[in-house]
Amino acid sequence: MKPLFKIVTPDMFSDFFAAHTLLHAFFNFIVVTLIAVLLTFIARKIVDVIIRFAVTRTKTKWDDIFFNHGVFSKFVNMVPALVFYWSAFSFERGGHWLKKLSFCIIIIVIMDILRAANKSMLEIYDSFEISKDRPLKGLMQIVLIILYCVGFIAIISILLDKSPALLLSGFGAMTAVIMLIFRDTILGFVAGLQIAANNSIRKGDWIVMPQNNADGEVIDIALHTVKIQNWDKTIANIPTHKFMEESFINWRGMVESGGRRISRNILFDVSSVRRLTDEEIEKLGKIELISDYINAKTAEIKQYNAKSDNSAQANTRRLTNIGTFREYAKQYLLHNSMLRHDLTLMVRQMPQTEYGLPLQIYAFTKDTEWEKYEAVQSDIFDHLISSAGFFGLRLYQQPGWHDIQIVAEKLSGKINADSKETHKNS
Repeated sequence: MKPLFKIVTPDMFSDFFAAHTLLHAFFNFIVVTLIAVLLTFIARKIVDVIIRFAVTRTKTKWDDIFFNHGVFSKFVNMVPALVFYWSAFSFERGGHWLKKLSFCIIIIVIMDILRAANKSMLEIYDSFEISKDRPLKGLMQIVLIILYCVGFIAIISILLDKSPALLLSGFGAMTAVIMLIFRDTILGFVAGLQIAANNSIRKGDWIVMPQNNADGEVIDIALHTVKIQNWDKTIANIPTHKFMEESFINWRGMVESGGRRISRNILFDVSSVRRLTDEEIEKLGKIELISDYINAKTAEIKQYNAKSDNSAQANTRRLTNIGTFREYAKQYLLHNSMLRHDLTLMVRQMPQTEYGLPLQIYAFTKDTEWEKYEAVQSDIFDHLISSAGFFGLRLYQQPGWHDIQIVAEKLSGKINADSKETHKNS
């Protein structure tokens, strides 16, 4: 009687794999892969413990940055390549492909290590103040692209058993295609070099670029794009080369000068501009800011009028309400502790328009922060606008509903009065 199952012996496996060499090679590859994974796992645990212990004992922060980006631990990824390479000698079939695979893994691991080191060095560089003036992110990205290209060519040459020089000569014929594919990269690289050389943009600069809907702070300068966070918290991504092709405004000079400009007009009704009476001059002379001005001007005008023909008012000089208010506004600005008095400060009369007579306030605040700047500017105009009435000046504004209502009431009253008078006479 025959047994139901044959006893499996090692010789039977040997005979089976001898008849199926390809399957034998695949089985060996699986075993080698499992060994490589296991050794990599063990090595990673050991290396992480050792490196973490060493990094925490040092005072410098640089090694912490390299450790956080995995620069040291990525060397463990060499273990599978070494296992594959040494086991390739025991393969009767496919051993040379296993060696190629190990070389490709080594190249990929080296590229990954250099990529992590690149990011680490960029983070270290960004911790220095000079990084704000000379950003290197675009340049470091170019280095990575060159690194990837070199690694890709090396892998292709290993797989095809061809010289890298032969592959590069073939790429030379594809220059036009490469230029087309990497057009933005090349333009971005050139623009990045010019930006770094001219120091035209830094992280943290306030940039205004209306044609690209950008008005805010630069938060990132990369190879291909410059990220700007607008004041409404939206993000504008502008191609780097656009900063070499199009105009933009950088408000860095304003921030560095420590003064932010106020340039705004107050519009006065021209019909309210007139000469001051003696009573008004005496009343305004009590204002401390312009008392000396009024006394000096009054004496000067008296001396001039004493020598002139007083038969017509046009021959005489007299203080005007707009001129006196202009001096008052100037003295108010000079006594304002929130303004820079070492920079340009003036109150000037602008050309008359259909909207009235503009009086421009031109000065610089000490604080360039937006919120504080607006507060100082608002306080100045609150005071000056509310003080204009003391000088007999009226602010100009287009007629509103309240103005029309007043005119209508006056006209209605006049019509009613005329109607009653007519009815009485009749």
